[in-house]
Amino acid sequence: MRIFITGASSGLGKALATAYAKQGASLGLLGRNTGALEELAASLPGQHRVYALDILNRSALHEAARDFLAQGPVDIVIACAGISIGTLTEYEEDFVQFQKVINTNLLAMVATFEPFIKSMKARDSGTLVGISSVAGVRGLPGSSAYSASKAATTTYLESLRVDLHNTRLKVVTIAPGFIDTPMTQHNPYKMPFLMQPEDFADAALKAIDKGCSYTVIPWQMGVVAKLLKWIPNPVYDYFAFKSGRKPRNGSLS
Repeated sequence: MRIFITGASSGLGKALATAYAKQGASLGLLGRNTGALEELAASLPGQHRVYALDILNRSALHEAARDFLAQGPVDIVIACAGISIGTLTEYEEDFVQFQKVINTNLLAMVATFEPFIKSMKARDSGTLVGISSVAGVRGLPGSSAYSASKAATTTYLESLRVDLHNTRLKVVTIAPGFIDTPMTQHNPYKMPFLMQPEDFADAALKAIDKGCSYTVIPWQMGVVAKLLKWIPNPVYDYFAFKSGRKPRNGSLS
């Protein structure tokens, strides 16, 4: 099994890479931190390729994908790279942060999948996995850019799934709740059902293997997400406002 993973140098991507390597997979590990990627690759069983680059560099991303494809068919592509930055629309300078979040969380996912679809179609086999978030279900205070990017990601993946309906390719959307990673460790508010990355990876691998179209991990947050959709706006607004806001410009990837 050959798997290409973006955002592999830390957090969820690292946890997924570790879990798949234990199953004997050969990995393409992509991220910004060269040292972290090389250290990860060296710690894993098997042979893996490391691609240290900025996910926003589409040409470099495509070159890495082509290199990994040249080594053999790719079974699974996991677009895991993502950032969260606290933003407020009233500050015009935050527009740059909005662009960065949208470009990283949404457009880089599109760019990640682009080079693999034709070869997967030719083989009539393959799975495309996008990491979205429960934060895309309702807008979170201080996280307008992040929530918008994840809502867009979920919808994009749904459209992609429909576009590939007449093929044997699978599109899997995974929406994490609160997972104990560098992205969440500085959140100044309570994080219900906080999950360890290793446990997330175990649940994610099961969902990917089954080809689940949409999965919330942990499952308790899936129940919460369904309830959030039905809460009247005035009630949601009141409690969301009271829950605490992500600090402006507080960014972690």
